[in-house]
Amino acid sequence: MKKSYLLVGVSLVLALAIGGCKSDVEESRPAGETPEIVSPAPGISGKVTETMDASGYTYAAVDTGSETIWVAGPKTQLQVGDEVYVPEGAPINNFESKTLGRTFETILFASSIMVGGADQAFATAGEQGSAGKAAAAAASSEADLDFSDLTKAENGKTVEEIFAEKAALNGEAVKVRGKVTKFMSGIMGKNWLHLKDGSGAAGSDDLVVTTMASANVGDTVLINGTVAADKDFGSGYRYDVIVEDAEVTVE
Repeated sequence: MKKSYLLVGVSLVLALAIGGCKSDVEESRPAGETPEIVSPAPGISGKVTETMDASGYTYAAVDTGSETIWVAGPKTQLQVGDEVYVPEGAPINNFESKTLGRTFETILFASSIMVGGADQAFATAGEQGSAGKAAAAAASSEADLDFSDLTKAENGKTVEEIFAEKAALNGEAVKVRGKVTKFMSGIMGKNWLHLKDGSGAAGSDDLVVTTMASANVGDTVLINGTVAADKDFGSGYRYDVIVEDAEVTVE
């Protein structure tokens, strides 16, 4: 199964980077510069044409059949010729790795690199440990999530209300209960998650949260953080609303 590399609408401004040691993202940023962060890209699959390890990451050039894309994820045993699937991630333009001594014009950081291609990866996700399970869960349809058991946080807001009241809530602490639909760790020194509670329509139903805490896709969580409205990360990328530096309680 081949998927082309497609940049989609402006949403999560980040690059996925997971590792036990200090990350290349932190160590390798060009002095005085910030790498250009691009919108999230969907998962890709293809054949590895080049691979290397550095700073707890595996880097690989993946030939999708229409183009070759550089990706990076947690350290993974890869060989040239392996068929791999790389779940949804986000690219960084002009990313310099001092460890490798090279600059990537564009590189896609992802939560995992799954050997065997998309079909095999999802078929055997239950045997691949937590990384495979997390990738399979993230790829499952959000339509399967049941929000009927959620109750509004005491003295809190719904996701829809946070979007509707973003101007008044800007800079204020807010509580919201919902379910995690995406979770990405170790990104620019923080973890990032998407939260939904069944409220809102397209554009006002998906709340991005930054935190130092961890959660799994499908978890019901109580979020307590600070609202930032019209958050601009530069390069033309911004959020209508985001909750930053949140405390996360898994319920």
